[in-house]
Amino acid sequence: MKHDHLITAGFVPLLDSALLVVAKERGFAAEQSIDLTLVRERSWATIRDRLAVSHFDVAHILGPMPIACNLGLTALASKMVVPMALGLGGNAVTVSAALWQAMADCGAANDLDAQRNGTALRQAIDRRRGEPLRFGVVHPYSGHNYELRYWLSASGIDPDRDMEIVILPPPDMGDALAAGVIDGYCAGEPWNTFGVLKRGARLATVKAAIWRSSPEKVLGVNAGWAGAHPEALSALLVAVYNASLWCSRPDNHEELASLLAMPAYVGRPAELLLPALKGVLPVSEGETLLVEDFFVPNAKAATFPWKSHALWFYTQMVRWGQVEHTPEHRKIAADTYRPDIYRDALTPLGIAMPSASSKVEGALRAETPVGSTGTLTLGPDGFFDGSLFDPDDVDGYISGQSRG
Repeated sequence: MKHDHLITAGFVPLLDSALLVVAKERGFAAEQSIDLTLVRERSWATIRDRLAVSHFDVAHILGPMPIACNLGLTALASKMVVPMALGLGGNAVTVSAALWQAMADCGAANDLDAQRNGTALRQAIDRRRGEPLRFGVVHPYSGHNYELRYWLSASGIDPDRDMEIVILPPPDMGDALAAGVIDGYCAGEPWNTFGVLKRGARLATVKAAIWRSSPEKVLGVNAGWAGAHPEALSALLVAVYNASLWCSRPDNHEELASLLAMPAYVGRPAELLLPALKGVLPVSEGETLLVEDFFVPNAKAATFPWKSHALWFYTQMVRWGQVEHTPEHRKIAADTYRPDIYRDALTPLGIAMPSASSKVEGALRAETPVGSTGTLTLGPDGFFDGSLFDPDDVDGYISGQSRG
């Protein structure tokens, strides 16, 4: 088959690289005349740097990272756009057996409930003497960092005073926990499942419980490349969208786990990848729990780049002192996510997609049909503490946030 578009994409070996892997391996890229080269990287900083110097055209990347790059928060960074998300959810908070026991003594339960288990963690910290707890996240500009901090703060814990948050690559989390270097971590799969099944850890809660229907990885695109290759980018969005449909079908999960298990991709056994794909997660050794919306590759407009998601990430950058809040910074954050490119590329497919580019996060308490066709369902969404984020009132939201 003749390939009109040569595209190089970077990725980190995680479950949510699935859409790019499937686009290549199942032929969805080739169907769009794309020769897609996937390059595996160990760290998010390397992904960012190689996008900046045009080694990569696009990449599987942390949702907040392109915003941070556009705000000038990282030294080596090019302008980036986000024309597509790569799924909703996919993270969890994993803790050591010792910390779990302390939490259980304060009322924590194996149901992954963010409210109950956050309260138990606060009480366990209150009882604790000696060294403060240390938790790992994968990057300062990551959904992991912001959702962990949100959960802690809403539970009455100051993430900067009551504990220490350190940066570790995802594959190192379970080993650091087992060695006692950290007491817990927030990471993507398969590293929570690995921690539970291979390192004696426990699941405390999941992203889907902290902020329901929330974004994680996105397709980060070098803005210069996007401007010069609009047809190639549109073709890629079609390929990745078709891959998201394939990934969403339960009868493909076994094959998807086997694909991702290959050394070129995640390189871990399929049995560590299947739990998150099926939504049946090990919470402790020998005990599993069904979390239906743990990782959502296609449903609930999972690939749509909502500007309200970008703006919420921005409010957390402000909250934790990473950037000053100004009208210009707010605009840069909102303009990083590009639903217009998404719509232009995917409208010819005739799929249902949101007509709005932003939504009030937390407003949908139940699954809600939207749009004139009624074929698209959104929600439930929102934060475990019942708060709302209105993207039209960023100033009010920022002024109402506490540091802990």
